Amino acid sequence: MDKVFIYWDNSNIFISGQYVAAEEEGETVYGRFRIHFANLLALARNDREIERAVAVGSVPPPLRQVWNRLENEGVTVHLQERGALQGREIGVDQELQVQMLRDSLDYNGDPGIVVLLTGDGAGFMDGAGFHADLERMHRRGWRIEVLSWRHSCNRRMREWAEQNGTFIALDDFYNSVTFLEPSEPGLPPEAPRYAETLDLSKHP
Repeated sequence: MDKVFIYWDNSNIFISGQYVAAEEEGETVYGRFRIHFANLLALARNDREIERAVAVGSVPPPLRQVWNRLENEGVTVHLQERGALQGREIGVDQELQVQMLRDSLDYNGDPGIVVLLTGDGAGFMDGAGFHADLERMHRRGWRIEVLSWRHSCNRRMREWAEQNGTFIALDDFYNSVTFLEPSEPGLPPEAPRYAETLDLSKHP
């Protein structure tokens, strides 16, 4: 059975998802938008055994418990305080990319499936960034899957993934991989929206 390696850039997925939420449900949901971590992980896993899963993201206090649940499922999590994340975005991305390249060397004789959750294709022309590293791994025999929002995925990376692997648009699973918190006290009352059951039969 092919080994599955998941690399998850949560900052990119979350921020891009906020814009999708505003288009789907109106701008008033912007601050209430959340990623359903368990369902997104299940989508990336797609009923396969995970050899390694690495995620990078931020830790406002409410999210710490969610990240803890992912760690309990075997996901290695690297976190930054949200206030410090913007200034360290490149470093956080590179941390994920270093893990990708380490795995490509450690499993050089037995490549598996790379499942990358990001739309960030920056740096490709300089031989750097997620897209360049995906191509390096593909040349070594790795299969490629990219999960991202359609509108925010780097066009070159998306087209390459469609031609050389699989591109999975999170938009197609929007109601399952996202949910809305209720409005905060003092704001006009808005009901929560809960995540729907994930339908993996739609996984390409």
